[in-house]
Amino acid sequence: MFIATVSEEEADGKLREIYEGDQQNFGFVPDHAKVFSLRPDVLAAWRGFQGSIRGHMRLRRYELVTLASARSLGCRYCQLAHGAVLANNGMDVAQLRAILNDFHDAELDPEEVAIMDFACKVARSADQMTQADTDALRAVGLTDTEILDITMVAAMRCFASNTFDALGAGPDTATAELERQLADVLHP
Repeated sequence: MFIATVSEEEADGKLREIYEGDQQNFGFVPDHAKVFSLRPDVLAAWRGFQGSIRGHMRLRRYELVTLASARSLGCRYCQLAHGAVLANNGMDVAQLRAILNDFHDAELDPEEVAIMDFACKVARSADQMTQADTDALRAVGLTDTEILDITMVAAMRCFASNTFDALGAGPDTATAELERQLADVLHP
Protein backbone atom coordinates (compact mmCIF):
# COMPACT_ATOMS: atom_id res chain seq x y z
CA MET A 1 0.00 0.00 0.00
CA PHE A 2 1.32 3.43 -0.92
CA ILE A 3 -0.41 5.24 1.96
CA ALA A 4 -0.64 4.60 5.67
CA THR A 5 -3.71 2.57 6.60
CA VAL A 6 -5.38 1.70 9.87
CA SER A 7 -4.54 -1.81 11.01
CA GLU A 8 -7.11 -4.19 12.42
CA GLU A 9 -5.58 -3.74 15.87
CA GLU A 10 -5.78 0.07 15.69
CA ALA A 11 -9.29 0.29 14.26
CA ASP A 12 -12.01 1.78 16.40
CA GLY A 13 -15.55 3.06 16.00
CA LYS A 14 -17.12 2.64 12.57
CA LEU A 15 -13.92 1.22 11.07
CA ARG A 16 -13.73 -1.48 13.75
CA GLU A 17 -17.34 -2.43 12.94
CA ILE A 18 -16.50 -2.64 9.23
CA TYR A 19 -13.37 -4.71 9.85
CA GLU A 20 -15.23 -7.07 12.20
CA GLY A 21 -17.99 -7.49 9.61
CA ASP A 22 -15.42 -8.24 6.92
CA GLN A 23 -13.71 -10.74 9.16
CA GLN A 24 -17.04 -12.44 9.76
CA ASN A 25 -18.17 -12.34 6.09
CA PHE A 26 -14.88 -13.03 4.31
CA GLY A 27 -12.65 -14.53 6.97
CA PHE A 28 -10.19 -11.64 6.50
CA VAL A 29 -10.11 -7.87 6.03
CA PRO A 30 -9.67 -7.22 2.30
CA ASP A 31 -7.18 -4.68 1.01
CA HIS A 32 -10.00 -2.61 -0.47
CA ALA A 33 -11.28 -1.94 3.06
CA LYS A 34 -7.80 -0.98 4.20
CA VAL A 35 -7.46 1.48 1.30
CA PHE A 36 -10.48 3.36 2.66
CA SER A 37 -9.49 2.95 6.32
CA LEU A 38 -8.60 6.62 6.71
CA ARG A 39 -12.13 7.49 5.55
CA PRO A 40 -14.47 4.78 6.90
CA ASP A 41 -17.48 6.97 6.09
CA VAL A 42 -16.49 6.88 2.41
CA LEU A 43 -16.06 3.09 2.57
CA ALA A 44 -19.52 2.73 4.08
CA ALA A 45 -21.02 5.05 1.45
CA TRP A 46 -19.22 3.25 -1.40
CA ARG A 47 -20.40 -0.14 -0.16
CA GLY A 48 -23.93 1.21 0.22
CA PHE A 49 -23.88 2.60 -3.32
CA GLN A 50 -22.42 -0.64 -4.65
CA GLY A 51 -25.04 -2.69 -2.81
CA SER A 52 -27.90 -0.52 -4.04
CA ILE A 53 -26.95 -1.32 -7.63
CA ARG A 54 -25.89 -4.93 -7.08
CA GLY A 55 -29.18 -5.69 -5.35
CA HIS A 56 -30.99 -5.36 -8.68
CA MET A 57 -28.78 -7.81 -10.57
CA ARG A 58 -28.10 -11.52 -10.53
CA LEU A 59 -24.71 -12.22 -8.97
CA ARG A 60 -23.23 -13.71 -12.14
CA ARG A 61 -24.21 -10.68 -14.25
CA TYR A 62 -22.86 -8.24 -11.67
CA GLU A 63 -19.56 -10.11 -11.45
CA LEU A 64 -19.16 -10.45 -15.23
CA VAL A 65 -19.74 -6.71 -15.68
CA THR A 66 -17.29 -5.99 -12.87
CA LEU A 67 -14.72 -8.42 -14.24
CA ALA A 68 -14.97 -6.94 -17.76
CA SER A 69 -14.56 -3.43 -16.41
CA ALA A 70 -11.62 -4.35 -14.18
CA ARG A 71 -9.99 -6.21 -17.07
CA SER A 72 -10.35 -3.17 -19.32
CA LEU A 73 -8.81 -0.98 -16.64
CA GLY A 74 -6.00 -3.44 -15.99
CA CYS A 75 -6.83 -3.71 -12.29
CA ARG A 76 -5.29 -6.97 -11.12
CA TYR A 77 -6.76 -6.56 -7.62
CA CYS A 78 -10.33 -6.34 -8.91
CA GLN A 79 -9.87 -9.07 -11.50
CA LEU A 80 -8.75 -11.44 -8.76
CA ALA A 81 -11.31 -10.37 -6.18
CA HIS A 82 -14.25 -10.67 -8.56
CA GLY A 83 -12.84 -13.71 -10.32
CA ALA A 84 -12.75 -15.34 -6.88
CA VAL A 85 -16.43 -14.50 -6.34
CA LEU A 86 -17.29 -16.23 -9.62
CA ALA A 87 -15.07 -19.21 -8.75
CA ASN A 88 -16.63 -19.47 -5.29
CA ASN A 89 -20.07 -19.48 -6.87
CA GLY A 90 -19.65 -22.34 -9.29
CA MET A 91 -17.51 -21.08 -12.17
CA ASP A 92 -14.57 -23.36 -12.84
CA VAL A 93 -11.10 -21.89 -13.19
CA ALA A 94 -10.87 -23.02 -16.82
CA GLN A 95 -13.84 -20.85 -17.80
CA LEU A 96 -12.58 -17.97 -15.68
CA ARG A 97 -9.23 -18.28 -17.45
CA ALA A 98 -11.01 -18.24 -20.82
CA ILE A 99 -13.02 -15.14 -19.84
CA LEU A 100 -9.90 -13.26 -18.77
CA ASN A 101 -8.05 -14.34 -21.90
CA ASP A 102 -10.88 -13.39 -24.31
CA PHE A 103 -14.47 -13.53 -23.12
CA HIS A 104 -15.67 -13.74 -26.74
CA ASP A 105 -14.26 -17.29 -26.83
CA ALA A 106 -15.26 -18.33 -23.31
CA GLU A 107 -18.50 -20.19 -24.07
CA LEU A 108 -20.64 -17.44 -22.60
CA ASP A 109 -24.11 -16.86 -23.92
CA PRO A 110 -24.58 -13.97 -26.40
CA GLU A 111 -26.23 -11.77 -23.75
CA GLU A 112 -23.23 -12.12 -21.43
CA VAL A 113 -20.78 -11.34 -24.25
CA ALA A 114 -22.79 -8.24 -25.22
CA ILE A 115 -22.91 -7.11 -21.59
CA MET A 116 -19.17 -7.55 -21.19
CA ASP A 117 -18.46 -5.70 -24.47
CA PHE A 118 -20.62 -2.83 -23.23
CA ALA A 119 -18.95 -2.77 -19.80
CA CYS A 120 -15.48 -2.75 -21.38
CA LYS A 121 -16.39 0.24 -23.51
CA VAL A 122 -17.90 2.13 -20.56
CA ALA A 123 -14.72 1.54 -18.55
CA ARG A 124 -12.32 2.30 -21.40
CA SER A 125 -14.02 5.09 -23.31
CA ALA A 126 -17.45 6.10 -22.03
CA ASP A 127 -17.22 9.28 -24.09
CA GLN A 128 -17.30 7.12 -27.22
CA MET A 129 -20.58 5.38 -26.39
CA THR A 130 -23.32 5.67 -29.01
CA GLN A 131 -26.92 4.66 -29.47
CA ALA A 132 -25.62 1.54 -31.24
CA ASP A 133 -24.00 0.35 -28.00
CA THR A 134 -27.28 0.58 -26.12
CA ASP A 135 -29.17 -0.95 -29.04
CA ALA A 136 -26.81 -3.96 -28.97
CA LEU A 137 -27.96 -4.68 -25.42
CA ARG A 138 -31.60 -4.20 -26.32
CA ALA A 139 -31.08 -6.64 -29.20
CA VAL A 140 -30.20 -9.39 -26.72
CA GLY A 141 -33.28 -8.63 -24.63
CA LEU A 142 -32.12 -6.16 -21.99
CA THR A 143 -34.39 -3.43 -20.68
CA ASP A 144 -33.35 0.17 -20.23
CA THR A 145 -33.29 -0.36 -16.46
CA GLU A 146 -30.88 -3.29 -16.90
CA ILE A 147 -28.73 -1.19 -19.22
CA LEU A 148 -28.63 1.56 -16.60
CA ASP A 149 -27.59 -0.96 -13.92
CA ILE A 150 -24.81 -2.35 -16.12
CA THR A 151 -23.59 1.16 -16.91
CA MET A 152 -23.51 2.13 -13.24
CA VAL A 153 -21.63 -1.03 -12.28
CA ALA A 154 -18.99 -0.39 -14.96
CA ALA A 155 -18.67 3.28 -14.02
CA MET A 156 -18.50 2.44 -10.32
CA ARG A 157 -15.71 -0.04 -11.08
CA CYS A 158 -13.71 2.78 -12.68
CA PHE A 159 -13.76 4.64 -9.36
CA ALA A 160 -12.89 1.57 -7.33
CA SER A 161 -10.22 0.08 -9.60
CA ASN A 162 -8.50 3.41 -10.14
CA THR A 163 -8.50 4.09 -6.40
CA PHE A 164 -7.09 0.66 -5.59
CA ASP A 165 -4.42 0.82 -8.31
CA ALA A 166 -3.41 4.40 -7.48
CA LEU A 167 -2.89 3.49 -3.83
CA GLY A 168 -1.23 0.10 -4.35
CA ALA A 169 -3.88 -2.32 -3.11
CA GLY A 170 -2.33 -5.73 -3.42
CA PRO A 171 -4.15 -8.99 -4.05
CA ASP A 172 -5.71 -10.38 -0.91
CA THR A 173 -4.03 -13.45 0.54
CA ALA A 174 -7.32 -15.32 0.02
CA THR A 175 -6.86 -15.01 -3.76
CA ALA A 176 -3.23 -16.16 -3.86
CA GLU A 177 -3.98 -19.60 -5.32
CA LEU A 178 -6.32 -18.13 -7.93
CA GLU A 179 -3.65 -15.57 -8.82
CA ARG A 180 -1.16 -18.38 -9.36
CA GLN A 181 -3.61 -20.22 -11.61
CA LEU A 182 -4.47 -17.13 -13.66
CA ALA A 183 -1.18 -15.23 -13.65
CA ASP A 184 -0.65 -15.46 -17.40
CA VAL A 185 -4.11 -14.09 -18.31
CA LEU A 186 -4.48 -11.27 -15.77
CA HIS A 187 -4.26 -7.79 -17.27
CA PRO A 188 -1.86 -6.06 -17.17
